[in-house]
Amino acid sequence: MGDVADKLAYFQAITGLDDPDLCTEILSAHGWDLEKAISSFTSISNSSDEPTAAAASSSSNSNAQEAAVVLPATAAWTGGAPGLAWKVVTLPFSIISRSLGLVSGAIGLGMWAASGVLSYSLGMIGLNSGRVGDSSTTTPLVSVSAAVSEAMDFVARFERDFGRTRPNFVAEGFMDALQRSRHAFKLLFVYLHSPDHPDTPVFCDRTLCNEALAAFINENFVAWGGSIRASEGFKMSNSLKASRFPFCAVVMAATNQRIALLQQIEGPQSPEEMINILQRVLEESAPVLVSARLDAEERRNTVRLREEQDAAYRAALEADQARERQRREEQERLEREAAEAERKRKEEEEARDRAALEAAEKEAALAKLRQEKALSLGAEPEKGTDVTQVLVRFPAGDRKERRFHSTATIQSLYDYVDSLGCLEMGSYCLVSNFPRTVYGPEKLSLSLKEAGLHPQASLFVELNS
Repeated sequence: MGDVADKLAYFQAITGLDDPDLCTEILSAHGWDLEKAISSFTSISNSSDEPTAAAASSSSNSNAQEAAVVLPATAAWTGGAPGLAWKVVTLPFSIISRSLGLVSGAIGLGMWAASGVLSYSLGMIGLNSGRVGDSSTTTPLVSVSAAVSEAMDFVARFERDFGRTRPNFVAEGFMDALQRSRHAFKLLFVYLHSPDHPDTPVFCDRTLCNEALAAFINENFVAWGGSIRASEGFKMSNSLKASRFPFCAVVMAATNQRIALLQQIEGPQSPEEMINILQRVLEESAPVLVSARLDAEERRNTVRLREEQDAAYRAALEADQARERQRREEQERLEREAAEAERKRKEEEEARDRAALEAAEKEAALAKLRQEKALSLGAEPEKGTDVTQVLVRFPAGDRKERRFHSTATIQSLYDYVDSLGCLEMGSYCLVSNFPRTVYGPEKLSLSLKEAGLHPQASLFVELNS
């Protein structure tokens, strides 16, 4: 975590201090070594007098709230297009005080701190119940064993009522489930069970216990459920402001005693709707989870390599080289793709040019052929006894008239129509009515007189199918 701004934000999130100048001075005094600065700050705070602890708790709690990531509130899912919006939810003290260690760090930076550092953060705000004889420590309303007992009872009752095909609800308290999701780098799927709600049985049986949905949740989430009749389920219902049941939510650890509410789903939904909503949340949360996973791996590597400076330097150098290699490979790939795209563009352009040239040559040949046919007809004869008057009707309603010698062949009529350029050659036949006669290829050599078209004829152009 070599960036100064990242270190400053991380130190503020861990200590709860909202004064950036003070944090900068503390970090600078310790050579910007985060561990030393946090350790020093912890030692100073823990050595304070008991009367001062309450004030520190209030101040730290206020600072932590001010340091929390500001995120837009999410609306309950009611059937519209799913969209991910986060809001920070503060958990009840009775749930926080018995936790094994909650994720701490700035969501925007994707920093998930170790639970040991958090133990100090919770102590700062009076939530760490580990000190014996401290009368100011908040006594949890539900013990850890009671929370586990509630969770086990919920899982057993749910399985008894709705079968074994279901989300794999963990049989542990909410904070332990949140811790489990943190370690697994997964989101936490929360289901608050309202036994008395009329929609609950159908929703559980047909939606939550749907094989596809259950498999999807088990694959991608850590699942926790609680009955609102039980203490922890009731408190979570109040914290998440559940106003309609059935109620589901997707959350992740945020800062100190807070969780980030990514999506809440209120009211009955079909399995398909649930999968669509959860898939959308997964897709939009992926960058945060990936960043958290990468940051955790980086921290483990830093701890492991802290006493091996040479190895750390080599690792950093290798990482830089890998990034540079990746950058070069990416650049080469882009250049190859650009070259391939340019080659295809040229090929397509050449193909278009060839097609245009062929079309132009074909059109020129047709124009020449039409001209030759027109010339082969000769001049139109004057009216006379051996002259046939021919009327040609086209499909679009156009009409053309011309006189021909009665000795002219049927082919002459086709040459005449071809010379007009209205139709593609060979795509039609000349037809007469009453009686219907098609003057096809077998009649092309007949004269107009022999074909019975003298002294006048009315023909139709019939397009070939």
